[in-house]
Amino acid sequence: MTEVERFRDIVEQFIVERGLTATQFGRDYASDPLFVFQLRDGREPRTATRERILTAIHATPTRQNTAA
Repeated sequence: MTEVERFRDIVEQFIVERGLTATQFGRDYASDPLFVFQLRDGREPRTATRERILTAIHATPTRQNTAA
């Protein structure tokens, strides 16, 4: 499995776990509403872009941490 494939799997899992749409994720985490659709279609984001998005994903509190 390539680095891009691992990244895509992480993004897809995060979308499912959070109940986000692909458009929401792209807009909120990549500043590009088409990002996930293009990723699914074979887009290979730059390393810096992948690292920035992964950092944002890991910095996002889990649902358990957001419950008051």
